Amino acid sequence: MKLALFNEGRLGVLQDGKLRDVTGVLTDFPLDANPWLRELGDPLIANLDRLIPLIEAALPTAPALDPTTVSFLSPVQRPSKIIGVPVNYHDHVAEAEGDVATFSDRFRGSIEQQGFFLKAVSALVGAGEGITLRFPDRRNDHEMELGVVIGRTVSNISSEEAFSAIAGYAIALDMVVRGPEDRSLRKSGDSYAVLGPWLVTADEIADPEALDLSLSVNGELRQSSNTSRMIMKLADQIAYASRFYTLLPGDIIMTGTCEGVGPVLPGDVITCQIEDIAEMTVHLTPAYAEAAE
Repeated sequence: MKLALFNEGRLGVLQDGKLRDVTGVLTDFPLDANPWLRELGDPLIANLDRLIPLIEAALPTAPALDPTTVSFLSPVQRPSKIIGVPVNYHDHVAEAEGDVATFSDRFRGSIEQQGFFLKAVSALVGAGEGITLRFPDRRNDHEMELGVVIGRTVSNISSEEAFSAIAGYAIALDMVVRGPEDRSLRKSGDSYAVLGPWLVTADEIADPEALDLSLSVNGELRQSSNTSRMIMKLADQIAYASRFYTLLPGDIIMTGTCEGVGPVLPGDVITCQIEDIAEMTVHLTPAYAEAAE
C-alpha cells in the first residue's frame, strides 16, 4: 500500500494512478487521546496494523483525486529521530576522498568508526513543501537516499530480525550545507530532510537492496546507482542503530547516498526516482535573505 499525507494533513492511498482520499477512517481513531501524555513516535505508523483494514474497507468508495494537484507532506510527521548513515556507497567514498576541499577529511574510517549521525526532526518536510536554502552564500548539496521507516519499537535487535521492524520505504533527500561545523548541524537546517512523496509499505517491496535510484537537477542527471551497492546493508543499519538507541515507530533511517553529490541553488528543481517506490519532484525556494527583500 502507498500511503500519503497531503494538503492540510489528509490521508490518501495511491491506487491505479489516483490518490484515494481515506481521511474519514481517522474520524474515530484516537491518535492523540491525551496530547500531554503522548508517547514518542509517530501515531500513524504506530497504528498501521489497525488502520490498514479500515483503509482497505474505505477504498472502494473513497474520492479519487489527481495526485498532480495536491501538495504532498512527509508521510511521517512525528519521528523521534532521523538517523543518517555516512558515505555508504563505495563510489561516494572515492568521490569524497578525491575532493577533500568540499567534503573535508574530518570523517575517516569505516561507517562503524565514524558512527551514524542525527538530523533534527524539525528539518523534516514533504515533497510539496520544498527546500529553502538557509545559507545561499555557501555550497548546499543534494544527497539522495532510500528512506527506511521503522514500524515498531525495537532495541538491540539482531540483523536477522531487523526487516521485521520496517514499516515501509520512501525517497529521502539528505540535504547538507558544506563547511567546518559538525555534520549533524550542517544537515539539520529547516527543510533539509525531505521524505516522500508517500510511504510504500514493506510488503510491496520484494528486495529493497536491489532498487535503481536516480536524481536529476533541472533535468540534468546527477546521481544514479542501485541499493545493492550499499556498503552497510539495511538489516545491519537497523541492528547497529538499535544498539545505541531504542527505535520507535516512525523513526527514519536515511541509508546513505551514492556518488554524484553536487550543489544546488535557489530556483532549482530536483527530481528523484527509486524503482518500485516513486518519482518525487522538489522545488528549491529562494533563500530567506532574498525572500525578505
